[in-house]
Amino acid sequence: MKRLTRWLVWLVVLAVLGAIALSVTRLVGERRAAAQAAAVVAATPAPPPRLELTTTDIVSVTLEPLGRAVAVSGTVQAVRSAFVKARVAGEILRIDAREGDTVKAGQVLVRQDATDLELRLQQARQQATAAEAQLEIARRTLANNQALVAQGFISYTALETSVSNEAAARANAQAAALAVDLARRARADATLVAPLSGIVAQRLAQPGERVSVDARILEIVDLSRLEVEVAVPPEDAVGLQVGRPARLQVDGVDGVIEAAVARINPRAQAGSRAVLAYLSVQPNPALRQGLFARGAIALPEQPAVTLPPSAVRIDRPQPYVLRLQGERIVAQPVRTGERGRTAAGERLEILDGLQPGDRVLAGTVSGVAEGTTWRAAPSAQPATRPASSPGGSPMPRPTGR
Repeated sequence: MKRLTRWLVWLVVLAVLGAIALSVTRLVGERRAAAQAAAVVAATPAPPPRLELTTTDIVSVTLEPLGRAVAVSGTVQAVRSAFVKARVAGEILRIDAREGDTVKAGQVLVRQDATDLELRLQQARQQATAAEAQLEIARRTLANNQALVAQGFISYTALETSVSNEAAARANAQAAALAVDLARRARADATLVAPLSGIVAQRLAQPGERVSVDARILEIVDLSRLEVEVAVPPEDAVGLQVGRPARLQVDGVDGVIEAAVARINPRAQAGSRAVLAYLSVQPNPALRQGLFARGAIALPEQPAVTLPPSAVRIDRPQPYVLRLQGERIVAQPVRTGERGRTAAGERLEILDGLQPGDRVLAGTVSGVAEGTTWRAAPSAQPATRPASSPGGSPMPRPTGR
């Protein structure tokens, strides 16, 4: 009986040990299977994240009239200006105007010493008087000789000599009279008047100075009509037309100055081949001749494939956009043209790489890798965005499949 009991005890112990061994074996197998599954999962690439995009994250490529503008710069100048120049050589006695004075056309501004000119006028008058006396003598001689020829006392040859002498005396009298007119005009030229109404801009001489003929004494400008001379590149001069509007910024003048193309020079400049255009400027009390102006001339609109400039990315050697191709986002290189304005605002011309109707990511979306999948955000709720990226632009939040 004791022996049977001992065997039963051993059987129970063996059964317990077998159960324990079986449990350990099963646990080790489960852990090994879990490790293998984890390794398989780790080796399997994770699916790319999917972005939720709202309508503000997507912009469309459009074909629309693009209004371009050509940048120009130049100097403000008066349409009408003139220099008061000396017409005769001599000393300046007085100048009745200084810089900033307003003058009227015909107003006396400068007086020169006319003593020598007065003496020359008197000399010319005396010579004219002598020539008139010689002419009177020649006329009387001719009349007497004509009477003597009729009576037969002198020959016709003597009469012809008297006719020639009278003609020469008459010519000398006329020349002396013209000399008097020239001397009188020279004396009048010693008094200089304003050729136009305006403001004195420069005073280039002072009383007491002796000036030569054509020496500049005063400059007068008429600020009622101003213009800006600008150089237009030859590639933009083709679309330039008289009457095209322009907007200018002038140094020292607040606000925008409206202008328009008034004239276009028919000849290009040597070297640069630029074409000179003249912009008429709206009157402004703050404008002065010589101020520097910069701005742009609006050119005629032309159809163009356009995008907002911010949608074109330049962090690579060649400009590109992130285009929506099906459910994926791909990088598409583009070739850009001119900037301009449309009804939608500022746009950039796309010369190659995109077609009208293509959709790209807006410039506000950054940090998106090429190949990322996307989907439209539910209309019932706005697309969720994380905090601003390091570049300052918000980035759509990726979502799982």
